Amino acid sequence: MKAAVLREVGKPLQIEDVLISKPGPHEVLIRTAAAGLCHSDLHFMQGSYPHPLPVVLGHESSGIVEQVGSEVRTVKPGDHVITCLSAYCGHCEFCLTGSMSLCVSPETKRGKDDEPRLSAAQGHMLQFLNLSSFAEHMLIHEHACVAIRKDMPLDVAALIGCSVTTGVGAAIHTSNVRPGETVAVIGCGGVGLSAINGAAIAGASRIIAIDTTPSKGNLAKEFGATDFIDASSSADVVKEVLELTSGGVHHSFEAIGLAKTAEQCFNMLRRGGTANVIGMIPVGQMVSVMGAALLGEKKLQGSMMGSNRFPVDMPRFVDFYMSGKLKLDHMISQRIKLEQVNEGFEDMKKGELARSVIVFDA
Repeated sequence: MKAAVLREVGKPLQIEDVLISKPGPHEVLIRTAAAGLCHSDLHFMQGSYPHPLPVVLGHESSGIVEQVGSEVRTVKPGDHVITCLSAYCGHCEFCLTGSMSLCVSPETKRGKDDEPRLSAAQGHMLQFLNLSSFAEHMLIHEHACVAIRKDMPLDVAALIGCSVTTGVGAAIHTSNVRPGETVAVIGCGGVGLSAINGAAIAGASRIIAIDTTPSKGNLAKEFGATDFIDASSSADVVKEVLELTSGGVHHSFEAIGLAKTAEQCFNMLRRGGTANVIGMIPVGQMVSVMGAALLGEKKLQGSMMGSNRFPVDMPRFVDFYMSGKLKLDHMISQRIKLEQVNEGFEDMKKGELARSVIVFDA
């Protein structure tokens, strides 16, 4: 099968022929329909986060089940599915207490002595985040995908696999936005727009979107923002948020991955507010907050894939889209082929697009 392979940090992905194994007892073989380009992939390509190489990247995807292992009970051949990097075992402490997105059980992967899921004609090949969806097929654990209704467009469904679940989940699960509360979101890419959309669905009364690209103002408002701050021309973003909300927001969300913007999120809170870091801050960077501010019960916390329960959440998000509550059509800036993946990441670096989606031939 054709796949986009990262062989060297800082270099373009290479389109190669990669070998894929057959499903084990709890595994599913999926023909990839679509895969979104996520900033998380770019972090690994640029070396902000380390990963062994060579590896097939991609983790935001949808597809159609072709084969299942002997013990698979959750999906069947012909099912349309969304994949999720939050593969879960189902019986560890995290899973049993409702924090499935925090499960790190090795049971969802193949063992060191097992045949690898992916391989190259000459040498080894690694799987990325349990998925590797920049490829024509995926071989994954059954607890890394969920079946969805077949009238859901698969190119749009791919977005739910990461950015939507991460952003919407951060608002409704991690931070528990309540009706009437105020929200600020720094970064209006796919995840940030989803956080805005999630806050709107949750009933937030005021949602302030913040980005350095002025053209994203109208897009943010389509997703539910009530206000937009152009950070490229603002002398003090935090001050503007405090003035707009008479003292700060109940919830803030950092959707870029920078220490500076995480600190801004904390500083724009009202007393008792919660700042959520969704973005992947590069390894080694420190976030600083004023200790005295903690006396006002302000909180700074991380959000892992929107604290999701994806087998439950993703079909509901599909229903939200089909009923018009999730504005996913506006999120896809361009549809590209696998061979255009590097061009898509170059477009991402410019900061002007919401999401590029690789669409595979049916």
